Amino acid sequence: MQKIVPFLWFDNQAEEAMNHYISIFPDSKVVSVSRYGDAGPGPKGTVMVANFQLAGQEFMALNGGPEFKFTEAISLHVNCVTQEEVDELWQKLSEGGERGPCGWLKDKYGVSWQIIPTALGEMLQDPDAEKSNRVMQAMLQMSKIDIAALRRAYAGQ
Repeated sequence: MQKIVPFLWFDNQAEEAMNHYISIFPDSKVVSVSRYGDAGPGPKGTVMVANFQLAGQEFMALNGGPEFKFTEAISLHVNCVTQEEVDELWQKLSEGGERGPCGWLKDKYGVSWQIIPTALGEMLQDPDAEKSNRVMQAMLQMSKIDIAALRRAYAGQ
């Protein structure tokens, strides 16, 4: 059992969001779903709480009503190994949402994500300050992160 589980509050899209997310990430699945009954407060038969896994990570989702909205104050950071992975996740998660700077996006449910290649962190942590500064400047000009462009900046090209 995972000790800390991200808990996502949706108005009424918890089931839709869960199914969308598990269709995107490998090693993902629905774990359990609890539905509202006659006592409510949600419509009978709709999801109250859903437990699911994305890439092996546990999450919970609640249909809690419109009282709370997602903000960029918390985001889901996704470590990507290849440009293909960055491209695929960027496309699928940003569809119907908003694309932001520096690998950030909001999906169609308002959840903020960071689609970040592991190569970015490696280059930014280089002890050569000139290399890491060039990478930072290149990244600040990007929306979706481009690994090849980061490597060119790193090399001083």
